[in-house]
Formats: sequence, C-alpha cells, structure tokens
Amino acid sequence: MDSDIKTRVTPLEDLKLPVKEGQDCLVIIYSSDARQFGKRYLLTAETVSIGRGSENEVVLENDAVSRKHAVIEKRSRAYYVRDLESTNGTYVNDSLVRDYQLRRGDQVKIGDTILKFLSGSDMEAQYHETIYKMTIVDGLTGVNNKRFFLDAMDREIPRARRHQRPLSLVMMDLDHFKGINDTFGHLAGDFVLKEFAQLVKSRLRPDDILARYGGEEFAVILPETDRDGACKIADEIRKMVAAHRFEFEREPVSVTLSCGVAQLAEGWDVLHFVKAADDRLYVAKNSGRNQVAS
Repeated sequence: MDSDIKTRVTPLEDLKLPVKEGQDCLVIIYSSDARQFGKRYLLTAETVSIGRGSENEVVLENDAVSRKHAVIEKRSRAYYVRDLESTNGTYVNDSLVRDYQLRRGDQVKIGDTILKFLSGSDMEAQYHETIYKMTIVDGLTGVNNKRFFLDAMDREIPRARRHQRPLSLVMMDLDHFKGINDTFGHLAGDFVLKEFAQLVKSRLRPDDILARYGGEEFAVILPETDRDGACKIADEIRKMVAAHRFEFEREPVSVTLSCGVAQLAEGWDVLHFVKAADDRLYVAKNSGRNQVAS
C-alpha cells in the first residue's frame, strides 16, 4: 500500500533552535574552605559587593580579604570588577587589577578564593562543565588533583603489570613553603604553587601525569620509566626550580624542591607505592632538602 507521507529534508542552518539564556554568575572554583566549592552567586543586581564583612552579597571569611574588598558592577551590558582599595588587591587571571571588564571564563582571585565568571548562553552547561572540572582539576594550579591522581594510579599499576613495563612515582615537596607564606604572604605562596606547577608541566612528557597531592606536595606518575630514569627526570625538575626566578610583585622568592622516587614493586597497591615514594621524600627532607632520594 502506497503511503502519502513524504520525507522533508531541512538543512541544519535553517533550524531555529531556541538559545537558552542563563543568568550571569560567579562560581567558586577554589577556596581553603571546602564548603565553598561550587557555590554560585547570581549577578542579578547592578552592583554585587564582595568582602569579609557580613553586609556583602558575597562573603569570604578569610584574613586576606578586606571587609569591603571589591564590587562587580553592571555597566550597559558588560560586567566590571572594581577593587575598593583592598589591602591585598584583586586579581583577574593572575594580574592585579583596579577596574577591569570581565569576559566569559575569567578567574577573579580575592584572598585565597578563586571565582570563575560565567556569562552568555547555555549557562547550565557552562556551570556543570565547571563543576565537573573541579572534581578532577586543582582550581589554584590548574593541574590534576588528588582524586584524579588516585584514579590514574588505579589504571597505571595494572597496566604496568600486564605489559611487564616499569612504572615510577615521584613525590615532590617545596622546601620551607611555610616560610614563603610567612615572609611574603599567602598570595605569594599561591603564586609560587601555580608557577611551580606550570614549570613542572613544561618538562614532562605527554603520557606523564602531574597532580597536586595536597598543600605544597605534588606527585608525578611516570609510565614506562624505571627508577634511574625517574631520578634523572626528578633531578632535572629540581634544578629547573632552583634556577627559576620566582618573582611576586617585583619581589624575588627563593624556591627549592625535594623529591622522593620509587619504582613499582611486586605486591604493591596504590597506598604501598605512594608510601614508598613519600618515605624517600622525607629522607631527602631530613638530609638537607633540595635533593632527590630514591
């Protein structure tokens, strides 16, 4: 039986799909207070104030934040962040700003908190993508976080055993990091962590995995690499860090690195592997720092 139903072909460019508009917002992607992660502040008013004082729309309870620190202002169709002569300044994408027009994806750093500016269509997709990245990426340094590191170890250890290939782990710790915070302030410490992470990334190979393990401690998983090869890579990184000029607001900051290296052994699980590298890291620390122990 013939059908009178006919197929109609419509070019994709002729489809007028609705554009989902969302409310512009700020999302906390990094904070020393874990309860703040992922918190969203809608920019519904012409002016949104940020500071330590309870009268602000965005309250950041941190000693590095001034009582009235900054405001987000809507001017015409754009948003601007304006610093209110705060003690420690307002930063956008690591640059100190006084009055700055925000663009989609900009990161605003106030005290130890980083807020990401989301704007434009499909806001929910942007928000959920940001939240997902927070589960695997350290918001401060931009490298993998501890959760991603542990998941990667769960993959790499069976793979190394299955193919009978070496696998090494380097645990790294910045020397006297508390002294950097005490001398130059926590903003300088955050700057050093971020600069250090990017420096290490520049030396690693595509398959190597760098993660911030916690605080000033970082880990590097080195597939297809034995202990001697891992020691060589760790020492090259150590020398790069010692030679690099870390400079925060025109003040030079002296930074050195201690490393512990271990190669995967029979019967080790993730915890054994991490402990072995960590134990060697403490040997490097207790032997004078700025060295590699294996």
